[in-house]
Amino acid sequence: MTLNIDRRILSDENHNKIRYLNNPHAERIIDEYVALCKPDRVTVITDRPEDIKYIRNRALELGEEATLAMEGHTIHFDGFNDQGRDKKNTLVLVTPDMKLSKIIDVRDREEGLKEIFRVMDGIMKGKECFVRFFCLGPVGSRFSIAALQITDSAYVSHSEDLLYRTGYEEFRKLNGSEKFFYLVHSAGELDERGNTKNVDQRRIYIDVLGGRVFTVNNQYAGNSVGLKKLSLRLAIFKANQEDWLTEHMFIMGVKPEDKNRITYFTGAFPSACGKTSTAMVPGQLIVGDDIAYIRTGKDGRAHTVNIEQGIFGIIEDVNPVDDPVIYEALTTPRELIFSNVLVKDGKPYWLGMGQPLPDEGRNFSGEWKKGKKDAKGNDILLAHKNARYTIRLKELKNVDPRLDDTEGVPISAVIYGGRDSDTSVPVYQSFDWAHGIFIGAILESETTAATLGAVGVRELSPMANLDFLVVPLGTYLSNHLAFGKGLSVKPLVFATNYFLKENGRFLNEKVDKKVWLLWMEGRVHGEYDAIETPIGYIPHYGDIRKLFKQVFNKEYSQADYDRQFTIRVDKFLEKLDRVEKAYREEHDIPVEFYSYHEKIRRRLQAARDKFNGGNILPGAFEQKG
Repeated sequence: MTLNIDRRILSDENHNKIRYLNNPHAERIIDEYVALCKPDRVTVITDRPEDIKYIRNRALELGEEATLAMEGHTIHFDGFNDQGRDKKNTLVLVTPDMKLSKIIDVRDREEGLKEIFRVMDGIMKGKECFVRFFCLGPVGSRFSIAALQITDSAYVSHSEDLLYRTGYEEFRKLNGSEKFFYLVHSAGELDERGNTKNVDQRRIYIDVLGGRVFTVNNQYAGNSVGLKKLSLRLAIFKANQEDWLTEHMFIMGVKPEDKNRITYFTGAFPSACGKTSTAMVPGQLIVGDDIAYIRTGKDGRAHTVNIEQGIFGIIEDVNPVDDPVIYEALTTPRELIFSNVLVKDGKPYWLGMGQPLPDEGRNFSGEWKKGKKDAKGNDILLAHKNARYTIRLKELKNVDPRLDDTEGVPISAVIYGGRDSDTSVPVYQSFDWAHGIFIGAILESETTAATLGAVGVRELSPMANLDFLVVPLGTYLSNHLAFGKGLSVKPLVFATNYFLKENGRFLNEKVDKKVWLLWMEGRVHGEYDAIETPIGYIPHYGDIRKLFKQVFNKEYSQADYDRQFTIRVDKFLEKLDRVEKAYREEHDIPVEFYSYHEKIRRRLQAARDKFNGGNILPGAFEQKG
């Protein structure tokens, strides 16, 4: 194939970089979208350090980032209306014969492609187009997928260098195969502040049949970094056509101080529900905080890899007490990007950082002073509640040495955690794998600032993956059940809830999650008994008390235990009613789901009748499980 790009915008050097890959499919894609988007210049970036440095420099030259006082730190501001994932305009393109769940937002594929190509026509005029090659997962791994990125944003490209492994040479190894994802992004026309101007034309279309994503008129990384949540959907579709799983999960190694072992966990939490802070619990090891590919290993156990090499994390409340490892990394010299925080005198400030905050500075709204209002008269906060940091994992002291292990790490346990103020206990264990899948399937969370729209609304979020599902929910759950059946050793499954409240106050400290985590790790190794309740197994008071003393040298009272681990029967039954209503609108939900739904309902009703109450203290169920 011969590249048709005008040689006035594609130099000989960049032309040769593309031809070196010997991949006609990649050449066709680059040709097609350069012709459609009409940039003034095309630059191809390889794995070479000088190419990566070029991207960093262009982000500064174009004003997409600015340097801060500390070496290596830069700041990026998204537009006022571009501060979170845009669920409304994120659509899966479908053909008439594709049956997806009603909860999935879709658009007719033919109509959607026609519209997005119209919006993309000439969208890069006057700009430089960057052509990138990445590897989703460790280089040379059977888990990994190659990805081609075309964008006109140096900030997006720089973010991807922090978040993903370079894949130019991996494309060469494809030997001309078309087995890769591709993603096309444009920030669109920019205003005088360098922010996306035509947000009303923001479109984020996932074409799973074509293995591609189109995302235009946006800059916020959750919408623009196609390799993150957007390619997550492509991988979910691919995995569910095959025999593996793609999950919105952290991966961590739990390492008790008094034990010579590492136990690997994965965990699914909706945004702003404690996922990153769990993966970063002090004293433990982190493999990844967001997306996991899971396959059956040679030993018959579930193995997983982190498709990323970095973190795009929510920065609110990151402070030296609750998040010491991250806080140290964010306040010392290294390459990282802050976004949508306040800057004053070259220093970044964010909400909940544990130090006095200035009354003025520069943030995503422009020049800011305390008391500044938006167009609706609402206070504009010092920093956005969804402000972020982007950093390589290897910059953190607790990164696991097996981050790049091509065979991944073996999973011993899975955690499902939501944001729940009045129902679930801080931690409990499922009865078995099928019950664990049920727990994941009924996961609910109260909405936060991580997505655009109302805050505090309780939403069903199966496996914390609702926003990203591109297959029918019934298919997704059936494949989880089938995957477990094929394992010789199944991971234990747990549920956590860090947000239980009483009279408007949280019943737990943020750091308490370390105790719940160590209890779960001990359960994996058979070191703790548990109390069987209608919802699953909960800890004995004595075990938790000892862990609080061991970990924090803190007295943990029976009264605290009773408040936290009371089984709120009426609230659980209300939850089951909500869940049933939602699932009755779905098709082909596996029978195991309804079997456990009815089993848990009967157990709760029997407990209420036996103990004559809607709230039952844990001691009432006291028995070894």
